Amino acid sequence: MKQERMNRAQAKNSRVVLVTCPSLALARKIARAVVQKRLAACVNAVRSPVESFYTWKGKLETAREHLLLIKTTATRLRQLEREVKRLHTYEVPEFVALPIIAGSVDYLSWLRESVAGLRK
Repeated sequence: MKQERMNRAQAKNSRVVLVTCPSLALARKIARAVVQKRLAACVNAVRSPVESFYTWKGKLETAREHLLLIKTTATRLRQLEREVKRLHTYEVPEFVALPIIAGSVDYLSWLRESVAGLRK
């Protein structure tokens, strides 16, 4: 029971952020930058494109994009979003943060420690 409470407490501050990119090169650039700056503990870049459907400026659009799964903490979200926007080529890049409700205590501890010291 104590471990479960600790797991939930660590998970409470943990997030997975979804970002789509028009190219794998840009996805890799963003992934490297946010991990190097300790804005994220880990980024998974999905190499196979996803097909996106959305409305932009009143018109239905489709695009092949590369998805980033970014693991971070709630305390880093604002800085992470700024860095993604700075590097991204889209006028309005996708930036959706999802809460992690549970996970491995060891992994969540590592995640928190990995973003603890901010690098410039």
